[in-house]
Amino acid sequence: MSGSNGPTDTHTYQSLAEDCPFGSVEQPKRSTGRLVMHSMAMFGREFCYAVEAAYVTPVLLSVGLPKSLYSMVWLLSPILGFLLQPVVGSASDHCRARWGRRRPYILTLAIMMLLGMALYLNGDAVVSALVANPRQKLIWAISITMVGVVLFDFSADFIDGPIKAYLFDVCSHQDKEKGLHYHALFTGFGGALGYILGAIDWVHLDLGRLLGTEFQVMFFFSALVLILCFITHLCSIPEAPLRDGATDPPSQQDPQGSSLSANGTHEYGSIEKVKNGGADTEQPVQEWKNKKPSGQSQRTMSMKSLLRALVNMPSHYRCLCVSHLIGWTAFLSNMLFFTDFMGQIVYHGDPYGAHNSTEFLIYERGVEVGCWGLCINSVFSSVYSYFQKAMVSYIGLKGLYFMGYLLFGLGTGFIGLFPNVYSTLVLCSMFGVMSSTLYTVPFNLIAEYHREEEKEGQEAPGGPDNQGRGKGVDCAALTCMVQLAQILVGGGLGFLVNMAGSVVVVVITASAVALIGCCFVALFVRYVD
Repeated sequence: MSGSNGPTDTHTYQSLAEDCPFGSVEQPKRSTGRLVMHSMAMFGREFCYAVEAAYVTPVLLSVGLPKSLYSMVWLLSPILGFLLQPVVGSASDHCRARWGRRRPYILTLAIMMLLGMALYLNGDAVVSALVANPRQKLIWAISITMVGVVLFDFSADFIDGPIKAYLFDVCSHQDKEKGLHYHALFTGFGGALGYILGAIDWVHLDLGRLLGTEFQVMFFFSALVLILCFITHLCSIPEAPLRDGATDPPSQQDPQGSSLSANGTHEYGSIEKVKNGGADTEQPVQEWKNKKPSGQSQRTMSMKSLLRALVNMPSHYRCLCVSHLIGWTAFLSNMLFFTDFMGQIVYHGDPYGAHNSTEFLIYERGVEVGCWGLCINSVFSSVYSYFQKAMVSYIGLKGLYFMGYLLFGLGTGFIGLFPNVYSTLVLCSMFGVMSSTLYTVPFNLIAEYHREEEKEGQEAPGGPDNQGRGKGVDCAALTCMVQLAQILVGGGLGFLVNMAGSVVVVVITASAVALIGCCFVALFVRYVD
């Protein structure tokens, strides 16, 4: 990403996916199969997330990580993501690779996820085989495991923005909504399968004996699922490369992606050919030659211009980001401590007791049941995302958004006030409502805002542009709220638990924050009619 130092080195870029000189366009309808293929990335990512949730703490404990370094492991990745995600979002808006704008970044981040898993699941075994000195072995094992956890978290959190921007680039508005629901559906399925496989005792099975340890077994499954899912995703819908609007006329830019349909509309965003029925392209090319690049054309952005674009983004985008931050803060507050809550509060176990004591074994049993509760969350998230498509026509996006926060706030509140095994497991379904809401509704609103801006641009071509923001920047600004929520939760909840002396304060805090979010989404978030 390079800055522009003057008129001599300023280039304007136009994507075949947006801001086309041929005027208003509409994406072709995508088949259900293509949208399902596109959603497989979310399945693979969430499967690997579930494996990390199940195994990363045992891995860190097994390599002897000091307690003083725990906060560094959990906070370093979200801090990096919060600072860098808008930068990468802007860079993907201006990527000129022949393979498209988003897919090169998605491929790179998927490889980083795979490398991170390889390091934190296999690093200790590799170090044990290569290093004999016990002190050096400890240092190397801790270092490699920490790098693996941070690298995986960083890339897994980062990849959501390019995936959403890829969907927005290549789909019509109706298909964007369908695609987001499929994303939530397969996110739940991936998480559920990951938790189920993580709950199996692989050590006493043939595959566990063959591969060595349960860590290697889970790496085998995770790597296989990740590779297959992302290959499917990257082959789902082709992208058109970004074109240089300052040098290349439309007739010379990717003839597969720049053809006209029979009714004169220009297909963009994919490289699929359109039968144009002999449509005349000379007139639009001549019009392009006779005008300067419009304000809708995207410019290469320096860090200064990127920050200016984020600061000056419309107020309704900022309100949506704040509501997303509130939602993820509530959700993560509950999810990151839920198994510990089950072990200590619901089962009355003691995590600090001797490992052969009854209290510690009861605590471990509570953690296992908590994992099944998280599996219920994932399954219900998929089920609810399916019904969202029907519900939105009756209660609208505002109703869905408000209901997701309200049900989660009430559910976690009842869990904290009346801890019971069976009621807690039943109310885990409310976690799924919140999860599905966070994965779909905010991005549906982003798509609505983009469509509204496009209509305004068609009605007033000479009006103000989007100040250099692209879809990648908008999606990145929204998804980096997840990293900020992780920073707030990681830095604040430990202090609250120490002050209260009980982990129940975490669940009550999650409930209170979610109910505050109800008021915010009802009063401040803007909904497009």
